[in-house]
Amino acid sequence: MSAGPAFHRRHAGGVELFVRLTPKSARDAIDGVEAGADGRAYLKARVRAVPEKGKANQALEKLLASALGVPAGLVSIVAGGTARLKTVRVAGDPELIEAKLARFDV
Repeated sequence: MSAGPAFHRRHAGGVELFVRLTPKSARDAIDGVEAGADGRAYLKARVRAVPEKGKANQALEKLLASALGVPAGLVSIVAGGTARLKTVRVAGDPELIEAKLARFDV
């Protein structure tokens, strides 16, 4: 992992990710890790879905589940449901999840 601030933290039964979501994008993608002006790191993600009635949040959950190779039911937004910056919980073995997250932290 990089020496910068972490974009995730271990949580009981899994890992919490800090994500900056861009809805209404041309494609669904994870664009790596970036540090904000406040020094906090977050995973940059974009989805094609619009931010209406939770569609963009659902698309983000599916995107992360696919990227991490876990069932979509194990990924849930726990904070920032209507904000661009979100906290997403991924349930499962923290070590396995962190190993998969390492590829985004360049």
